[in-house]
Amino acid sequence: MAGAEDPLATLLAACGRRDRRAFTRLYQSSSAKLFGVALRILRREDWAEEVLQDCYVSIWNHAQDYHPGLSAPMTWMTSIVRNRCLDRLRKPRLEVSDSDGDMIDQAISDNPEPLAELERSKDAQALARCLQELEAKQRQAIALAFYDGLSHSELASHLRQPLGTVKTWVRRGLLRLKACLAGAA
Repeated sequence: MAGAEDPLATLLAACGRRDRRAFTRLYQSSSAKLFGVALRILRREDWAEEVLQDCYVSIWNHAQDYHPGLSAPMTWMTSIVRNRCLDRLRKPRLEVSDSDGDMIDQAISDNPEPLAELERSKDAQALARCLQELEAKQRQAIALAFYDGLSHSELASHLRQPLGTVKTWVRRGLLRLKACLAGAA
């Protein structure tokens, strides 16, 4: 378990308060080890670099959710990297060569990026509203499961709750989300 004197725990707490300098120090202190974890799993430097970048965005966005009493900071960050790597390995490999750049030229569009468009859509707004209506335990369990890719057993360990309890929170939360979204449609 992480103690109060753990410098990474202190840096994560500062990141949770949006301290950019602390984030820089956190990156400098942990990126080599986390890159090594990603590289061991993915066995490709370019993929490991890409996944690591995504992981640090997630760490920045979820630093306020880190609780030192539940796990050591490096354990928490390593689980994020591990899960993102496994997600990357599950993705279909659809790499296509574009040596002359024709595909990039064709893909350029005046339309906003799909993610930006989705965030503005009614579906995303309805989902955000429905998530807010969930109990805090259900919302946290669902967020950790779907945004951070934690399994039920990892959730139980992270939240320090029995496995059955965590499964119930996720299931009931998903059922409430489904009912809420059906009502919004």
